[in-house]
Amino acid sequence: MLFVGLGWVTTRATSTIESAPLAASCSAVALSAPVTHLASTGGVSAFGCDGGWAYLWATIMVGPNRIGVTELMRFDPSRRSWRFASRATYCHPGDLPGIIYHRACFSN
Repeated sequence: MLFVGLGWVTTRATSTIESAPLAASCSAVALSAPVTHLASTGGVSAFGCDGGWAYLWATIMVGPNRIGVTELMRFDPSRRSWRFASRATYCHPGDLPGIIYHRACFSN
């Protein structure tokens, strides 16, 4: 009778599959997009990504002057683009992937 007490209830499991947001490409063009809003990019000398973090070494043109910059970048999934991240906030051992920490936090 225990079997009857439990009944013949069947349920169908439902699940929702959510795909991860599409990441922006880890390319010089994608990473330098926020920089180009400030000044023209004179060239990218190095860049790299690890997960949602990146670094960018670039030369920007500000009028007749060329300035070398190092930027820490963070991927913003809501905007599907790379954004500047504060080195003062994130440049602490263990807060960033190793390569990003060393290349973004110890340059100019």
